[in-house]
Amino acid sequence: MATTSAETQTGTVVPADAQGSAGFPPFDGSTYASQILWLAITFGLLYWIMAKVALPRISGILEDRRDRIAGDIAEANRLNEESNAAIAAYEQALAEARANAHKIAQETRDKLKADVERRRAATEKDLAEKLSAAESRIRDIKAAAMENVGEIATDTTSALVEQLIGKAPTKTELSKAVDGAMK
Repeated sequence: MATTSAETQTGTVVPADAQGSAGFPPFDGSTYASQILWLAITFGLLYWIMAKVALPRISGILEDRRDRIAGDIAEANRLNEESNAAIAAYEQALAEARANAHKIAQETRDKLKADVERRRAATEKDLAEKLSAAESRIRDIKAAAMENVGEIATDTTSALVEQLIGKAPTKTELSKAVDGAMK
């Protein structure tokens, strides 16, 4: 089977007079007037839509954003001032607490010092009384011992003289010698 070239081609055939010789329609000089008219109508319509609808909305959005940003900045400044005031109040309270703590510590030191001084004075007074009593007892014991020393010295001297000489001295001689030696 032999096929001819007319049989193998399939498709639509456009008559030569309908194809036109001008080429691409926007570049066709015969349609410039209608294209410019439609361009002016479309541009005017788009301009009117932009001027009456889109641009007022955009400007409203921009104004809202500007107002919101200004409000946020004002709120941030207010909060910053509040936080600065809170920090200042905190530092003031902290300084007062430190001063109060130092005052309490100083009062406690003063009370303890006064208590120690009072106890020391009481202890010194008690020790002074005990020392005075001890000195008084020592004087009494010394006086009693001194009374006995004369008698003991007399007895000892009598015994020594009797051993050395072989005879006992008289009481007057003995008391004269002991009194002379004790002075």
